[in-house]
Amino acid sequence: MKSITVLGSTGSIGQQTLEVADHLGMAVMALTAYKNNELLQEQAREFNPDTTILGSDPGGMDAIIDVAENSGADIIVTAIAGEAGLAPTLAALKTGKRVALANKEPLVCAGDLVMQTAREYNTEIIPVDSEHSAIFQCILGDKHKNIKKLILTASGGPFRNKTQAELRDITPEQALKHPNWTMGKKVTIDSATMMNKGLEIIEAMHLFSVTPDQIEVIIHPQSIIHSMVEFTDGSIVAQLSNPDMRMPIQYALTYPDRLPGLTRPLDLTALKGLTFEKPNPDTFPCLALAYKAANAGTEACATLNRVNENAVELFLNNEIPFTDIPVMIEKALSEF
Repeated sequence: MKSITVLGSTGSIGQQTLEVADHLGMAVMALTAYKNNELLQEQAREFNPDTTILGSDPGGMDAIIDVAENSGADIIVTAIAGEAGLAPTLAALKTGKRVALANKEPLVCAGDLVMQTAREYNTEIIPVDSEHSAIFQCILGDKHKNIKKLILTASGGPFRNKTQAELRDITPEQALKHPNWTMGKKVTIDSATMMNKGLEIIEAMHLFSVTPDQIEVIIHPQSIIHSMVEFTDGSIVAQLSNPDMRMPIQYALTYPDRLPGLTRPLDLTALKGLTFEKPNPDTFPCLALAYKAANAGTEACATLNRVNENAVELFLNNEIPFTDIPVMIEKALSEF
């Protein structure tokens, strides 16, 4: 069985990756975290990796970059949240080993560089995001020229029916209650603003070599269809499953094989219906800002991501209202 290294093992994706690895009987070569030393040590006792690294220690980030390149694992899972994941991801790509990409920000901030590095070192990138995993699965065996449009689905989060006036008084506690998915704090807030989907637009551009106008976002509250691809002949192919990140994680680890997993099988007869709607631009201004940055280029995308990270942190600390997140981003893009 193959071995893995998990960069960002104490986050939501990292923890679920280890759950999947345990289910598959995979060896764990190295684990890294930023500051959750207690959980990292628990994981070390359970999985017995050769190396554990805490990024907040002196020289910790340099050590993470080094282990990304030299852990010896067959698969490197990059799940470090935010822009901090860029350098370790680039280091992982230089190994020529499979990279299971679970963080959007490297492609958002430096997509051209990331994809160029993967090509230079002949490194296989398998996306872990449920939406990009779905697209990856939908286009298997097809030619790029046959792709007309990628359709990213979004749950709409907890606030899809609210007005801007109602959103102003939203608290962090309310925004962290996602109706379908269990995720880390930052990603959950991004889902509530739909910036998460905006970042996925930029990620999809690079992963699948498409333009922003070839990517459509639709709200699908049930989170059963994880994304779709429309082909030039009008055919649409979709990937369906219960909302559980362990499925795309496992697929990234076992591709091209499919093995019995931990996700509860989908019972189509139990579904009460699958619905779709267009995102309300007044409720979700972050989506338009992401398209704007995607069309403006890499530096604008990096600015979008950096300011969003800062704004989300301010909101979580109760320093700005929820509705100021897109205001801060729009101001930064305008100045850019």
